[in-house]
Amino acid sequence: MKHDLNPLILGRREWVALPDLGLFAIKAKVDTGARTSALHAESIETFGPDSAPRARFLVRPLLEEPELAVWCEADLVGARDVTCSSGERECRCIISTTLRVGGRAWPIELGLTNREGLAHRMLLGRQAIRPGMLVDPARSFLLPKLSTRRYRASA
Repeated sequence: MKHDLNPLILGRREWVALPDLGLFAIKAKVDTGARTSALHAESIETFGPDSAPRARFLVRPLLEEPELAVWCEADLVGARDVTCSSGERECRCIISTTLRVGGRAWPIELGLTNREGLAHRMLLGRQAIRPGMLVDPARSFLLPKLSTRRYRASA
């Protein structure tokens, strides 16, 4: 498999975007110990035909601005049992969307879950980390901060 000559180096926390969901800036914890990526979501509902199921859900992308809420919709990949860091298993809706970080974009799968009380609204698991990317666990926010102003402009 061919790798980019300039690896994308991620810190243990990074600003990422999920443009297909209208999420322009969200802080994510990069966690190579987690297989599946996760996004804090509320009011999750599934709809559409069995041949093309979708999910609709509410995301509060900024921990420091809990009143800011974005309704999102995405293709539903299915539901999976996921073991949380607490050791408990839960069934999560899994969606497919595009992740944008460091000027690059690629498709990822995300589990929708309640991350209330956790320090980050999103967890970027190892399945979302591409070959040629490196994670520096001693540093955070190595890539440029994404603007949160667009949330107010689209409100």
